[in-house]
Amino acid sequence: MRVSIGQDSHRFDFEDKVKPCVLGGVIFPGTPALSANSDGDVVLHAITNAISGITCRNILGAPADELCRAGITDSHAYLSLALADLAALHCRIEHLSLSLECRQPMISPRIADMRAHLGSCLQLAPGRIGITATTGEGLTDCGRGLGISVLCILTVSQEAAYEEEGVCQD
Repeated sequence: MRVSIGQDSHRFDFEDKVKPCVLGGVIFPGTPALSANSDGDVVLHAITNAISGITCRNILGAPADELCRAGITDSHAYLSLALADLAALHCRIEHLSLSLECRQPMISPRIADMRAHLGSCLQLAPGRIGITATTGEGLTDCGRGLGISVLCILTVSQEAAYEEEGVCQD
């Protein structure tokens, strides 16, 4: 078993009236878009970062920048790269826990949709995906409504025959 933490945050782009707010692959109508080169899906970005913590290859850096330059801004593409790295290590995701900090949008009404979409992307039963949300009592910019921050913890297992492979190298 391996455990990793992933985090990401983006400010809202209150000027962009066209781009949707996407969280965990789910569109949140009536919420400002997140400022980013990509679609700004902070949930997928946090998961991608957590996977990078297992595989030791940072996707949200040069690989994502290269995809953006090629016009690929859907965060699912970044997650796909990370998942391919994870598969190469013969690892599979066992559990995902997400905590979102934001004043908007209201996350609770869409948790089931997010869990279903993420389960499909990650080949993981929705019952193995926990999602919570908080305003943090307004102590941060995200809690005050200026953006969204996501923290995730990812648990993966590795096939016994490959347990010594894929250890991060200095």
